[in-house]
Amino acid sequence: MKIGELSKRTGVSIRMLRYYEAEGLLKPQRTTSGYRDYDPAEERTVERIKLLGSAGMTLATIRQFLPCVRGEGSVFEPCDELRNALHEQIRLAHQKSEKLARSRKVLESFLQEVEQG
Repeated sequence: MKIGELSKRTGVSIRMLRYYEAEGLLKPQRTTSGYRDYDPAEERTVERIKLLGSAGMTLATIRQFLPCVRGEGSVFEPCDELRNALHEQIRLAHQKSEKLARSRKVLESFLQEVEQG
């Protein structure tokens, strides 16, 4: 399929698909006239990139995860790189959560002061 069709199917912009390719996440074939030609596996790859991105992972981390993805779904092979990256992502998510909780407390404190006048 051409890049426009992949974009429509996945909801990812053409520009972002080209960026994924430049980052080594997608590897489309080329037609004799030079157009990108994506197979169905690339569509699944884009969906996985979106899934991992929605979990807060950077493209560099996603690049580590993709070789561990298996089959049609979002099932991962148990590989050391994946395990280590998951531990790191959980640690980062926990840090963000703690920071957001502190921010919420500060905002609640400000709101309480404003409402008490």
